[in-house]
Amino acid sequence: MHVLIINASPRVKQYSNTDKILGAFTKGLSEEGATFSQYELSDRRSWDEIRNAYYENDNILIAMPLFVECVPGILMEFLETLKSKNDGTKVSFILQGGFYEASQLRCGETYLEMLAKNLGLEYAGTLVKGGNFGIRLAEGEARDKQVEPFKEMGVEFAREGSFFSPKCKAFAGPELFPLPVRIMVGMAFKFAMPSYFTKASKAFGAKKPLNYRPYK
Repeated sequence: MHVLIINASPRVKQYSNTDKILGAFTKGLSEEGATFSQYELSDRRSWDEIRNAYYENDNILIAMPLFVECVPGILMEFLETLKSKNDGTKVSFILQGGFYEASQLRCGETYLEMLAKNLGLEYAGTLVKGGNFGIRLAEGEARDKQVEPFKEMGVEFAREGSFFSPKCKAFAGPELFPLPVRIMVGMAFKFAMPSYFTKASKAFGAKKPLNYRPYK
């Protein structure tokens, strides 16, 4: 099996959580004997090459982050340049985000199933997984630990050819945290996480505090 993989993150590879996830996922693919070619939509110079690969391949995987229930605009811009295939080509998706609860990504999952039909492609499922915000901020073993589960999903995809298996469905994690956990998480985001986000923003060169409101 050969898979055309399109990283639809608007971030360049260095800062893309999706890229780190695909790094682990493709290791699993390769271990099962599958081959792949991968392209990055963030590199607009390669769009003609990606478009040609899209028409030439019959097994396509598009991976992306979900930004507040919206798929990346760069993906929508690219898809508007494509023509429907209607030739039995399969398309699968990896949909990842920062929120831990799977319910936060279901709106995007439903949209992607509709999108496949609109493109004239056979829908082969969406691998949903949240809790990935900090991947690119981690290094070494800490990062490896976060992305390692995606390697198993690569193995599963190579075996099944889709994301419909029970293992893939269970991979999404809890739809909703139990109420006590939601209360604890809410408290953590209110009191503990601001310091974490402040530290992370400073690492990216931010000069103003996160609660800075110049137009208030």
